This record gives sequence, structure tokens and C-alpha cells, in this order.
Amino acid sequence: MDGNGRWAKRRGLPRALGHKAGGDAVKRTVEAAGALGLECLTLYAFSSENWKREESEISDLMNLMRRFIERELEAFVAEGIRLKIIGDYRAFAPDIVEKLDAALERTAGGTRTLAVALNYGAQQEIARAARLAAEEGEVTPEAIERHLFTADLPPLDLLIRTSGEVRLSNFLLWQSAYTEMLFTDTLWPDFGEDELRAACEEFATRERRYGGR
Repeated sequence: MDGNGRWAKRRGLPRALGHKAGGDAVKRTVEAAGALGLECLTLYAFSSENWKREESEISDLMNLMRRFIERELEAFVAEGIRLKIIGDYRAFAPDIVEKLDAALERTAGGTRTLAVALNYGAQQEIARAARLAAEEGEVTPEAIERHLFTADLPPLDLLIRTSGEVRLSNFLLWQSAYTEMLFTDTLWPDFGEDELRAACEEFATRERRYGGR
């Protein structure tokens, strides 16, 4: 979900309002995913590298996270959305960890999944999974996969990167081995149902060979 800062800058607004608009885009996109019948939607919300940002921006992001959980939790429960966190979210402030733990418990019975990457980095995830696999025995692709944060999620079919950036930025590197990718110039705060539907329609036109002919 990239482009919050540029969205705000183009409008002469502080970055905090760009992140707030990005939060609104999250709500729209989650609702659109449900309407389109998607089994799982994964959002990259806060990377392990984002700690390098200005303290004021990190504080804005943390406050936005608090408000989003408080505002959307009941809707998630009512709509049957299971919240899944990938990454080491316990590095956040205790009150945020408490809110996330409560949200995970409240939504555990959901039939479709919203996975949110928090304090996540794919290289760190792979290293962690390989270490855990080695503790059990032989390090194989199957052993590593069992220890990924995404072990209980369906395979990654489509990865969408917004704002014109054409790179993965340490996101789901292992899971993306045969994933279809779509890069759009749309800034994240402008993303919503029309953009997600168009992405799914584009995905439906692609022939997936998984290395075969």
C-alpha cells in the first residue's frame, strides 16, 4: 500500500492526512474483496524497515492503527472476517499488542481472511523459518514453508503494488515465486473497488504455467 505521502504532498497536506486517507482505502478495499468473493487479502501495513522513519510519522501510524482496530473490529466480526497478523507485532507498544491480541481472538471464527503485515520483512521471515526448520532436521522447501508466517494461508495468486513503484520491497519474497504481479500508478489512498476489480480481471486473463510450457 504505497503512495500515502505523495498523495498528501500533491494536495499540500501533512503526511498524517495521507496515512488517514490510506486507512480509508483499506476499508474500501476490504469491503471490495468481500464483494468480489476473495478468500484472502493481505496488506503490507508496516515493514521492519519503517522504524527508520521520523518518530512523528511512526507515532501517527501507530495512532492510526489504534483507531482503525477500535473502529473496524465489530464490523470484522459481523462480516465474518478473520484477522491474521504476519510479522513480529509484539514489538509494538503494549496497548497496541493488547488490541491486536483481542482482535485476533474475536475474529478467529471468520470464514475469509484479512492478513496484515506488521513489523514484517520477508528476508527476516525466511531466515527465521530456515532456523526453525533446521532445529527440526533437514532444511527443505517444505520444512521452510511450514514455518513461514503465512503457513496457514492460501497460496499467493496476485501481488499488487501501487504508486508506480516496480519492486517487491522485501514483501512475501518466498511466497511470490510463481505469483502474478501487477504494478499500478494509482496512489494507495485512491485505490478501491474499481481498481481491485480491474486487477482481478487482469489476473483472470493470464495463463499460469508454474515453470512449465
